[in-house]
Amino acid sequence: MHTPRNLEDMRIDLHAHSTASDGTDTPTQLIENACRAGLDVIAITDHDTTNGWDEAATAATNNKITLVRGIEVSTSTNGINIHMLGYLHNPHHAGLLNALERARNSRQNRAQRIVERLATDLPITWNDIRSHIDDTTTIGRPHIADALIRARIVPNRDEAFRRYLHDGSPYHVPYESISPSEAIHLIRDAGGVPIIAHPFATKRRGRPITDDIIEELTDAGLLGIEAHHLDHTPEQATHALGLATQLGLIATGSSDYHGTGKTNRLGDHTTTPAALEAINAHAHGTPILQS
Repeated sequence: MHTPRNLEDMRIDLHAHSTASDGTDTPTQLIENACRAGLDVIAITDHDTTNGWDEAATAATNNKITLVRGIEVSTSTNGINIHMLGYLHNPHHAGLLNALERARNSRQNRAQRIVERLATDLPITWNDIRSHIDDTTTIGRPHIADALIRARIVPNRDEAFRRYLHDGSPYHVPYESISPSEAIHLIRDAGGVPIIAHPFATKRRGRPITDDIIEELTDAGLLGIEAHHLDHTPEQATHALGLATQLGLIATGSSDYHGTGKTNRLGDHTTTPAALEAINAHAHGTPILQS
């Protein structure tokens, strides 16, 4: 069970995944591990789904840790994949629900096509992926990586992406997604707070996100930028903080924890209490679940 600390000393991690998408911890395990990591506040931000919210909320209440409920929306523009974090939105907003359902269907169709291509050279089938995840799970390339690990083709997810699943791979299949501007509009219309995730990370991303794109998204209603992230160099983090100051954005820091699926550890990067207060001030969809 977590023991809360003074406001200025709070450790806040606003980006983590569960088995509702491509994390390896159940929502309950995510909360328990956040407590073990000494966090005061944890956010659950699964890809294109809020299916882990209820279980995470029960676990957070039982373990007396503050929970920020959120999501990570898949978007793209001009061939650039952009992940948009949304915090404290109304999970029943019809427009956002429709967009998320389309995103999940697109992800599944894409995953099936990738597996079909891989199967021409490797001993892998769609059932190798589907039989190991729940029907409600948002399917992504990490689940294909897990199947390759089980087949002893690769030792870990990073190697699976390096060899077979990166954007330039002959097995790669793009997927359809909404634009980041549309995601921003839907998140805000649902009472949430849109924050662009790890914008300068080039790992598996393809084309980089430019400052001009971030300025355009700010004009469209973007409210924050994830500055401190494992896939950002110190120079990139400093640049993101400068952009946040220049554009009036909330700057956050997060682990992007996926359990054993990545080397990222809970609390590797954190968000200031002032930034969390700013997020909460903008939100009117779902309250922070206080410990």
